Amino acid sequence: MEARQLVDSIVEAIQEQKGKRIVLADLSHIGNTICRYLVICEGTSNTHVSAIADNVKDHVRKNAGEKPLGMEGLENCLWVVADYGDVMVHVMQREPREFYDLEHLWEDAVLSEIEDQDD
Repeated sequence: MEARQLVDSIVEAIQEQKGKRIVLADLSHIGNTICRYLVICEGTSNTHVSAIADNVKDHVRKNAGEKPLGMEGLENCLWVVADYGDVMVHVMQREPREFYDLEHLWEDAVLSEIEDQDD
């Protein structure tokens, strides 16, 4: 599967669970990166972060036939990372997201904000 199709499936899954402030960081034009895309979003609580991460895993498996190579952070759900090889998904609560500021860690990345879904 193309990395961009995988990104689209991940974004759909996040939106289904009302994930907020979705940002796509395109690293594909930068050499020696850990992945081609970062998908970053925000959940409002431990339960919300867990629900988003679970839905990403289930939705992508069902609709794209892909499983994460690994997932970390499900113990406390402040920050869950799912590794899909060319795509890394970060589901974070607001405080860790603001502190680590992943959107600007890669200053050469092309950032795209995806509008929140209306409730």
